[in-house]
Amino acid sequence: MTKKIIHNPSCLATSNQNEVAGEFLYSIFVKQMLSSTLQLYKNAYSGLSRKTWYLSIVMLVNRSGTMVLPFMTIYCTQKLGFDITQAGTVVGLFGLGAIVGAFFGGRITDRFGFYPQQLVSLFSGGIMFIVTGYMQTFTTLCISSFVLSLCNESFRPANATAIAFYCKEENRTRSYSLNRLAINLGWAVGGALGGFLAGINYHLLFWVDGSTNLASAILLIKLLPYVKSGSRHNKAKTPTAKLPAYKDRIYLFFILLTVMYAFCFFHQFTILPVYFKSQWQLSEQFIGVLMALNGLIIVVIEMTLVYSLEGKRLLTTYIRTGVLMVGIGFALVNVLPAQPWAAVAAVTIISFGEIMSMPFMNSFWIGRTQENNRGQYAAMYTIAWSIAQILAPVGGSHVAAGYGYQVLWWMICIICIVTSAGFMLLGKTILVEKRRS
Repeated sequence: MTKKIIHNPSCLATSNQNEVAGEFLYSIFVKQMLSSTLQLYKNAYSGLSRKTWYLSIVMLVNRSGTMVLPFMTIYCTQKLGFDITQAGTVVGLFGLGAIVGAFFGGRITDRFGFYPQQLVSLFSGGIMFIVTGYMQTFTTLCISSFVLSLCNESFRPANATAIAFYCKEENRTRSYSLNRLAINLGWAVGGALGGFLAGINYHLLFWVDGSTNLASAILLIKLLPYVKSGSRHNKAKTPTAKLPAYKDRIYLFFILLTVMYAFCFFHQFTILPVYFKSQWQLSEQFIGVLMALNGLIIVVIEMTLVYSLEGKRLLTTYIRTGVLMVGIGFALVNVLPAQPWAAVAAVTIISFGEIMSMPFMNSFWIGRTQENNRGQYAAMYTIAWSIAQILAPVGGSHVAAGYGYQVLWWMICIICIVTSAGFMLLGKTILVEKRRS
């Protein structure tokens, strides 16, 4: 006996109507979400001056050649036959040169202006990158790394002062974030290209890095005519604005915390690549992709996040959150298995920590300055990072060699926790300062 199947036209019609309605509502939701996202990005990038954009273009070209430093430890150990401590010393001397360069760069910027200092730094740094590529012995590479960094890193105080000169106070954080976007987009390009070039010939890294420096100098001349630093619209309103940087106690505490944070952060580009190569057996190409991933995450997310958060809480609230995330990222290296996806996860968390901390750190120091002492403050901030650039490879390599990489990653995690607590205390101190003023 066969069973008849009866189709109900009304039921079919109702079902089709529901499907159509569902698709319609879904399309509206997707379109609305896409529209809102695009509007968010549009708002995040609007209102910035043309010259701020020009500075970022110069920085993009410059940082697209950033490939020597991330691969320096691997180059020293794998190609020149140095041990890990010698490689750490070479990178540490790069940091020492950065301190000297930042000091003189800041003083020259306050004395002669940010424009000529940027040009001198870019031209001299470009030449020194090429020269350094031909240094093969430990002694000559140490000397060359120091001189290279001295020339190259004197650019930072001048560039930071230039951004402050061209931007408006209300979009200061976004102006620095745009500059960081250019840095990280260039870093993504340089990291990926660097991994590819390292697989062919390490000397290509030095030539490309030097060439982008020289190209940036030429581009600066073409896009931005010479300007003499002068009084502009960015005078700070804090009671400490007229103080020299070394007499601003709150700023000095901030600098101390910056050194501690930067010490941890720099391991991502100095010791962590060596660890991924020697312990996890990841290729140079994949390590280059990890470097690129860091830059791409920042490029895609940072500006919109800063736009959404700026002005809603104390700067130190965001900074301490980012510092803590960086510590968690390094802890994951110990917890997760030695797999490519685990490396991606750790780098991703560290990248989000960077997004939450660094843009607001820039806003913090610039907010305590005025035109006549901005180079000083910028130099001290740059020096803080340069000190960490010494301590991280030298200290990290010795800890790794003496106690193992796992101890090093846990140590970094603990330092980040302590530093995050320090930024919490700094925020409370600032509130007291505001009440008094």
